[in-house]
Amino acid sequence: MRICDPVAFAVVIGAALVAAPAHAFEGNAINGNAAAPLPVVSPQGGVAAALKKAVPPATSLSSLQYAAEGGHPVAQWKLGQMYASGDGVAQDDLRAFDYFSKIANAHAEDNPSGPQAAIVANAFVALGRYYLDGIPNTKVKADPERAREMFSYAASYFGNAEAQYNLARLYLDGIGIPKDAKYGVRWLGLAAQKGQHQAQALLGQMLFNGINLQRQAARGLMWLTLARDSATSDETWIKESYNAALAKASEDDRAMALQMLERWLQGRRD
Repeated sequence: MRICDPVAFAVVIGAALVAAPAHAFEGNAINGNAAAPLPVVSPQGGVAAALKKAVPPATSLSSLQYAAEGGHPVAQWKLGQMYASGDGVAQDDLRAFDYFSKIANAHAEDNPSGPQAAIVANAFVALGRYYLDGIPNTKVKADPERAREMFSYAASYFGNAEAQYNLARLYLDGIGIPKDAKYGVRWLGLAAQKGQHQAQALLGQMLFNGINLQRQAARGLMWLTLARDSATSDETWIKESYNAALAKASEDDRAMALQMLERWLQGRRD
């Protein structure tokens, strides 16, 4: 499958739940300030494991470039990450885009359960994020429909949680496609179940406030609790949403959320 040229397809928790007082909820669920812009590449467990095995930390830039030119997808992914973030090289989004495109072009039909699947899926996600805004002064123009194709492929074929979350946001926000809450919630739920914390936070907001879904305060608080514990320091929207929901939740809501949380965590362990 050709993807480019140009791209054609394109249990501290329990104590917190029980202890807080009740106040009014002022959070905002689905709008421009609900979630911060996503980086083109973000850390993924499967990708990190593959990189650790295949690319020793001391690998030189020239060695990575040699392996990448030979078609090694792990080296291509590592270089794509480096150029996207300016890690050890001059930041260059177009070069990053080209490396991610090489992975997508060559490995789109790889076994979705194979050892490189996480890298391939996340290359599609990175391409999708580039297509959302384009790369200024380059051949890569903003194309939300192409972005949707990238996310959709990674979400459906590879079952990638990052892609599922990104695809959910497109449907919920109506970016490049008409708004469709039904599809948005479906993809959001799949990503949340896989542990994607931004999806958990957004789904929690929607459930707690009854936005596009029947209100389920306890279940919403459960998802927000999970998301809060995985949020990075700059994801203040997640922590603020959790705090606001916790303040408004009744004692019964908190107790039920704790029970749901314990069952969810037990299910993950099993």
